[in-house]
Amino acid sequence: MSDIDIARKAKLQPVLDLAARQYGIEALHLEPYGHYKAKLSLEYIDSLHDRPDGRLVLVTGISPTPAGEGKTTTTVGLGDALNRIGRKTLICLREPSLGPCFGVKGGAAGGGYAQVVPMEDINLHFTGDFHAIGSAHNLLAALIDNHIHQGNELDIDPRRIAWRRVVDMNDRALRDIVVALGGTANGLPRQDGYDITAASEVMAVFCLASSLIDLKKRLSNIIIGYTRSGQKPVYARDLKAHGAMSALLKDAIKPNLVQTLEHNLAFVHGGPFANIAHGCNSVTATRTALKLADLVLTEAGFGADLGAEKFIDIKCRMAGLRPELVVLVATIRALKYHGGVEAGQLDRENLQALERGCENLERHLHNIREHYNLPCVISINHFTHDTRAELDLLRAQAEKLGVRAVVARQWAEGGAGAEELAQAVAQTLERGGAAHEFVYADDAPLWEKIETVCRKIYGAGTVEAEPKIRARIDELNQEYPGFPVCIAKTQMSFSTDPGQRGAPSGHTVTIREVRLANGAGFIVAVAGNIMTMPGLPRRPAAEAIDVDAEGHIQGLF
Repeated sequence: MSDIDIARKAKLQPVLDLAARQYGIEALHLEPYGHYKAKLSLEYIDSLHDRPDGRLVLVTGISPTPAGEGKTTTTVGLGDALNRIGRKTLICLREPSLGPCFGVKGGAAGGGYAQVVPMEDINLHFTGDFHAIGSAHNLLAALIDNHIHQGNELDIDPRRIAWRRVVDMNDRALRDIVVALGGTANGLPRQDGYDITAASEVMAVFCLASSLIDLKKRLSNIIIGYTRSGQKPVYARDLKAHGAMSALLKDAIKPNLVQTLEHNLAFVHGGPFANIAHGCNSVTATRTALKLADLVLTEAGFGADLGAEKFIDIKCRMAGLRPELVVLVATIRALKYHGGVEAGQLDRENLQALERGCENLERHLHNIREHYNLPCVISINHFTHDTRAELDLLRAQAEKLGVRAVVARQWAEGGAGAEELAQAVAQTLERGGAAHEFVYADDAPLWEKIETVCRKIYGAGTVEAEPKIRARIDELNQEYPGFPVCIAKTQMSFSTDPGQRGAPSGHTVTIREVRLANGAGFIVAVAGNIMTMPGLPRRPAAEAIDVDAEGHIQGLF
């Protein structure tokens, strides 16, 4: 059966009953969205303040390929498995964006018998968080242009407006546009553009805020542009926008509770991409889960060079989180792809290509252990065409590297298929280990932070930028020296060329743009040709999605 067929046949339990039975959360603390989705009140979250924290485990992966890796499937299956062996575990995932759902990636609720449900709701409108974030973002955009039209009391320079609009869809035609055409009644014409909602600074603020008050403060600190005289920054608070933006987000900031197919509660909240944003679910959801459970699994987007680095250097740095272990997800198929096999040939046994492709796995493992200073367990996400010889080779390669690799079959068997992985995770945690380390120091100059990530994590030999970009980074360094950096880069390779597989080294990373995310509290450095507004593929997934007369959605995966 397809993922959606499996999800539709599942017998879900009312989320209010699960919350009461598993975590003692009374119904008055939950705001239900139907029977199977609910938001947890901020008042209840505040009441957990004095409880001790559970232990935090990060699930990440190798560099993604068209063959698929399955981080979300592994996170869900491992969470179910840990609960099966008696470890009280909560998982924390990001909310899917409509862009990839209708584009090339498909849904993001897991797969097979390791899914969070209701799958259709989660992948589509869910509880409306993305719509609220897009509305808050675009409200600020509308207020900017209205202020200029109404006389521009703040002396905003239309040429230096840094606040683009957003939409939760892959739409390349909106990357660069001109607004306010049609005469003076429509405002002052200027060049503008759209990003996808997952790349919005409001999304980053939303995911990093620790409370509603902190959210409003961060929104007030957003810099929308600069004045014509003096080139001084103009803040969202100067436009009196942050109050109304917070009003649009006051319900969205409450974390969402759903369930796995095995009726274990899960948080799904916030959704920044990891290739163009910081790639982690909300701090609110993660912190709340740590107060409720003994173990918390959280997933960072794309490979360990992107999501995991940003999880460590941005989310953990800002929120004071202390991860203790990394689960690194890999598949035989993906490693053969990194070893040079094309997508149509991946179901055939090829030990030579698998061995070559393991260099990608080894690079990620090196980064996790040497630069993040965290112990690691490798999860081999099992596919039906994997051969015994291939699995034996990968386990042997892992043993040479001094790390345990476990075959996990949660896609076909649910939590039961990941129990060996769960035991490996529990045993590794029991051995303990050193505290995690950041890749760069807080007080390092911004350019040094960018260079450090590119050289240490991506294996780059050279990091370069045009003089005007370097000058802008130096300028930002004077004002925001303590900010971390969020590098927007292709997820398909350690380099900025998505066609370079394996573990390229000595390549050049070119920083072609830099953006200040003052509300979020970091600097975005755009590397290579990465776009903050993706486009649809030749055959979008939307072509296969339909709805029947009974309202059942077809083709969603």
